[in-house]
Amino acid sequence: MLDVEEVIERLSKLSYEEALAYWIRSEREEAEFYRQLAERARNLGLPESLVETFEKLSGDSERHARELTKLFRESYSREPESDIPPIEVLSVLEKFERADQVEEVLRTAMESELIAMNAYRTLAEKVEDPKLKDLYLKLANVEKTHYEALKREYEKLGG
Repeated sequence: MLDVEEVIERLSKLSYEEALAYWIRSEREEAEFYRQLAERARNLGLPESLVETFEKLSGDSERHARELTKLFRESYSREPESDIPPIEVLSVLEKFERADQVEEVLRTAMESELIAMNAYRTLAEKVEDPKLKDLYLKLANVEKTHYEALKREYEKLGG
């Protein structure tokens, strides 16, 4: 399991450029994570609204990654790179082999999004640089919208 405190500590020492590269990596990995969840949900014959929610989260993350990569390239004339693992991507796919596991998967994904949101809020309070503070607040807001989308699906399933 990812040590969130360690990641927060590492992120708190980043420059704006490095934090932006981290966000891009996070969005790319999150897009793939939700794409795989959508595929698994479809294969298990779960409700289409759940599949669509996972696909939307994947598409949103992919779009964010493209937009941020464009900004990064224009600003720094290079490709973004980060070796810090994303806070919000947990390995739950292995636990998602049967339709009756969907509530557990959603709870885990929701928990992951909440952890990320709170971590980014903590970072926004911790850093001095106003640009970094704004970046982390935006990240926290993105994670909040992801959490809310997952929560709606969880509630539809009776959770």
